[in-house]
Amino acid sequence: KLCGYLNKLGIKGPIKTWKSRWFFYDENKCHLLYYRTAQDMNPLGSIDLSSASFDCKVENGEGVFEIRTPNRVFTLKAISKQAMMYWLQQLQVRRWEFCNTQSRFPVGSSQLVNEPLVVRTSRYVVDEEDFLPPVKTPTEVVGLKAASLPAPQTSTALQNISLKHPWTEIQNTVHNICGSKQLWGNNGNVFNFSEFQEHPENLDKEQEADGEAGRAVKEEIPEDGRLEPRLNWVRKAKWMNSGFLGLAEELSRERNSMDKASVLQQQILTLTEEVKSQKELVKILHKALEAAQQEKRVSSMYLTAAEDKDRLELVRHKVRQIADLTSRLEALEQEKKELEQMLALRDSHIQELKEHVQLLMEKNHAKQEVIMALTEQMARELSDPLQEANTITAETLYKQQEEIEHLKDDIDAYKTQNQFLNSEIHQVTRLWTSVAENEKALLMKCACLQARNCQMESKYLTVLRKLQETVPDLPSSHAELVRNLIQEALQWDVREGAEEGLNLSPVSEYDEYGFMTVPDYEVEDWKLLAKIQALEIKSNNLRSQEVVEKPLRDRWNSVGELSPSAELKSLIRSGIPVEHRQRVWRWIVSRHCSHLPDHYQRLLRQSKSTEHPACRQIELDLPRTLTNNKYFSSPTSQLIPKLRRVLLAFSWHNPAIGYCQGLNRLAAVALLVLEDEESAFWCLVHIVENLMPADYYSDTLITSQV
Repeated sequence: KLCGYLNKLGIKGPIKTWKSRWFFYDENKCHLLYYRTAQDMNPLGSIDLSSASFDCKVENGEGVFEIRTPNRVFTLKAISKQAMMYWLQQLQVRRWEFCNTQSRFPVGSSQLVNEPLVVRTSRYVVDEEDFLPPVKTPTEVVGLKAASLPAPQTSTALQNISLKHPWTEIQNTVHNICGSKQLWGNNGNVFNFSEFQEHPENLDKEQEADGEAGRAVKEEIPEDGRLEPRLNWVRKAKWMNSGFLGLAEELSRERNSMDKASVLQQQILTLTEEVKSQKELVKILHKALEAAQQEKRVSSMYLTAAEDKDRLELVRHKVRQIADLTSRLEALEQEKKELEQMLALRDSHIQELKEHVQLLMEKNHAKQEVIMALTEQMARELSDPLQEANTITAETLYKQQEEIEHLKDDIDAYKTQNQFLNSEIHQVTRLWTSVAENEKALLMKCACLQARNCQMESKYLTVLRKLQETVPDLPSSHAELVRNLIQEALQWDVREGAEEGLNLSPVSEYDEYGFMTVPDYEVEDWKLLAKIQALEIKSNNLRSQEVVEKPLRDRWNSVGELSPSAELKSLIRSGIPVEHRQRVWRWIVSRHCSHLPDHYQRLLRQSKSTEHPACRQIELDLPRTLTNNKYFSSPTSQLIPKLRRVLLAFSWHNPAIGYCQGLNRLAAVALLVLEDEESAFWCLVHIVENLMPADYYSDTLITSQV
């Protein structure tokens, strides 16, 4: 157990005092509890270590270290430097183990979503040269044995009392007094356990107070109803010091048996937890199977339903399922926000630690320079014995040597501090990486849930469309209900739904280049079909984002400078993501077309001064270019003038072709991807003159027909 006495710095306005506290690590909550003494029942406070960082500064003094939480900085002091480094290392280890055990996601209802994040739960051990080696355990000041030792004494009795927690102090004092009375009993027999047998609840409270700083230890009760006599380590030490020398061997045997029993109980608890986790997994699989069977039965019931009333009831059931999925999605959004806040907090901790390490390295470098200067000075002075005898006395030399020894001690202290900070930065970085992986997995989970939600809504709209076809045959009340449901479904906008949740795959009526993804039907009966198509497109995009597009995007992100290779060829044929397409297109065009300086601007000036014969045909084709694209559908669009200038410049650049139908679409797509007029012009030149066969674009289009 990680427990022991430490001094805690208390600040009351301008007054700062060190108060002795018994600290105990609670592994269930990753909290460091502190009490006034080891025998107290209620803690005075706790420190949350899950989001804390640790620091030790040589300037603060020997044994002083800090625990930085998001809300407060706790300054503690150990009895020695070795005890301080042991506490820091153990706190790092416990924080690492807790964060690893907590980095799994809550179980949902989908097999794809339920896959937990793979996290290495191995014990955090630093074995690199730049890290601090494991510190030997100071058993005299840390552990359960330290509880039997008397608490460190302060100058005054009231100095160690916590004025912030008077009620807790009163409870602990009363409990200690009652505990001592129960221990000795009315007849003075230390082995009288009748009072404990009559009130087992008092025994639990007593063990909670005298045990590991407030943690309850439950004893097993045999079948005959009697409690096994089990004594507290603190009381054992007091009895042995008070003259009960004949109990030494019996207590040692009891301690060994209790240690073995505690190890076996720990193993039983571990195996029990594993069995529970396996049972939960089996339950989840059963639930998933039942859900699939239930959906199958609902579909069959819908197909076999004879009356419309039954079908409407099934539709309402689907609506309730959609509402349930929406609530789950909101919960996941809240979880993502919390993870983002935790990630920002970890980033700030890492930045602070880096700045602190940089400052320490600069100080260390300055002190090394001072040592080198003093060494050189001593070498010069010792080289001349006569000068040494005349200028430097023995006392001055002794002071310099003493100062050098102090500087060497400071260097050793800074080296130890740097090694610990290296391990702290290393561990915090690994924790930050784990949080980032958790966030990525949560995003994937949200995408899967959104895709499933879109599928459910699509099925719901499909059912409404089937009912829409049978409206003339339905009674008037049922027909009115169907019309209301259809009108309500049409009022919901796909884009608004995407904005309310996570914008994982923004899908609206236009894609990233402005092309219309869903046709805008004028007929009322076809609008429902358009909604179904929009939901299907969004669902497919969400599912392909993680399964197909993300691995390809990761491969493209790893590509540095573009150069001809078989790997690049394979990547291009697999598909170029939108964020890389402009760069790749520019690189391909620049390899096959020599960009003449000011050539494009000269062609534009020529087109302004002289009208080209193809100008009239270009003006006719401009309104007919990519009519399903929002950047070209309107005559006042910003890309229409750019397209006009590109086509006119090409007609002057290649008089043999001038302009023919089809060039307007090539130039328009080049503008959408490259966004620059001159780049789009050279892309058009490369396609027409290098990629396509000769005479493919001409007045007769003979090669195109062939």
